[in-house]
Amino acid sequence: MSKRAVLEVIALDAEDAVAAQAGGADRLELVTDMAADGLTPSAATVAAIRAAVDIDVRVMLRLADGFAAGDVERLTRVARDMREAGATQFVLGFLDAQGDVDLGAVERIAEVLDGCRWTFHRAIDRAASRDALRKQLADFPGLDTYLTAGAAGGVDDGLSVLLAEARRRGEPGYEQQLLVGGGLRLDHVPGLLDAGIDGFHIGGAARPAGWAGPVSADAVSQWRRVLGH
Repeated sequence: MSKRAVLEVIALDAEDAVAAQAGGADRLELVTDMAADGLTPSAATVAAIRAAVDIDVRVMLRLADGFAAGDVERLTRVARDMREAGATQFVLGFLDAQGDVDLGAVERIAEVLDGCRWTFHRAIDRAASRDALRKQLADFPGLDTYLTAGAAGGVDDGLSVLLAEARRRGEPGYEQQLLVGGGLRLDHVPGLLDAGIDGFHIGGAARPAGWAGPVSADAVSQWRRVLGH
C-alpha cells in the first residue's frame, strides 16, 4: 500500500485519548454513552482531549439513540458549542423514517460546520439505499469519510458490500474514504487491506476489560502492527 492505513479509536475521555495515541492511533472518535451507541460528549471533555493529545479528533454530533436527527435547532447549537470548545472534525448521520438520508438536517449541520471535515457514520448501514444516500451526499462540503460495516449486523455480514464499494472508489458518491468499523476483528484486516481499504475504526477491540474499562495502548498497538506502521 502506498500510504499508511488510518486507525481510528473510540475515546470517552482524556485517559482513553492518551492511551490510544500511545498505541499508535491516527485519530479519535470522541463520544459519550456507548449504551446508546455513542452520543455527543460535553464541551469540557472535548477541550480536555484537545489539550491531552495532538492527533486528530472527530466529535460525534448525535443527541439520542437511533438515526433520527431529533431537535435540529439543538443539534446546531451543540455543533457551535463543540467548535467553540476546539473541535475541528465531526461525525454525524441522520435518516428519516423511510431510511433515506435526512438532507435537511445534514444541510443545517454542514452549514454550521462551515467546511470542517466530517464522517457520515453507520447510519449508512441502515439506509434504504446506500447508493442513493452516497449520490445525494456526493458534493457535501467537508464530507470525506463513511464509517460503515457494510451491513447493520456488522462486518461479517457486510464484507461483500465493503469490497464492492472499495472497487468503486473515485466514482461520483464514492470518492470518500471507507472507514470500516462495527464488529471489526483483526482477522478481517488482511482481506480489507488487499482490497485497497485504508481506514479502520475500533471501539471495544481497544478495551480488553470491555466498555467499563479504559482504552489499552497495547491493544491499539497490536492493531497498528497488523495495519502497518
